[in-house]
Amino acid sequence: MKVIISGKKLELTDGIKTAIEDKLGKLERYLNPETEVKVTVSAKKATQKIEVTIIPISGPIIRAEDSEENLYAAIDVVYDKLKKQIRRYKNKLQDKHQSKGESIRFQMDEGIEEYDDESLDIVIERRKKFDMKPMSPEEAVLQMELIEHGFYMFRNIDSDEISIVYKREDGGYGLIEHE
Repeated sequence: MKVIISGKKLELTDGIKTAIEDKLGKLERYLNPETEVKVTVSAKKATQKIEVTIIPISGPIIRAEDSEENLYAAIDVVYDKLKKQIRRYKNKLQDKHQSKGESIRFQMDEGIEEYDDESLDIVIERRKKFDMKPMSPEEAVLQMELIEHGFYMFRNIDSDEISIVYKREDGGYGLIEHE
C-alpha cells in the first residue's frame, strides 16, 4: 500500500503523518501492496478535514472524508468509514465468487466481522438519456443552475470528451474530466 499525504492550508508535522500512516496501515492487510492511498489534510477556521481515496488496481475507488475540530478524531472516523466500505465490497465480491485478482484481500482476519446487510444490493431505480451538445464548462454550470441540480454532464467543446461539472460544498464548482 502506497500512502501519499498532502496538506492544504496546513503544515503537515511528522506527528500528523505518523498518525495517518499508523491508522491507515491497519488497512494494509486488506489491500494489495500496489494499491495507492491518497490522503489530503486541510484546515478551515476551527475544523480540520481529512480526505482519503483508495485507488485499487482493480475494483471501485473507495473514498471517505470527515471534518472535526480535532484532526486525530477525524482520522479515526475516516478509518472506520473506509473499513466499513472495504468490508461491504469484500462481502459483495465473495457473494459473487469473483475474488481472484482483485485488490481486496479475502482472508478472514480477527477484528473483522461479517457484514450481512440486504441493503447492499444495488438497484438502479431510474435511467435517463439525453443529447449532449458541445459546450464550455461555464455554459454547463449555467445549465446546471437552470435545472437546479448538483451536477451536470456535458460534452466539452474543447476536448470533445464527456465531462461533469458539480457544486462543491464550499460554494464553488468542480469539473470532472477523463484522463
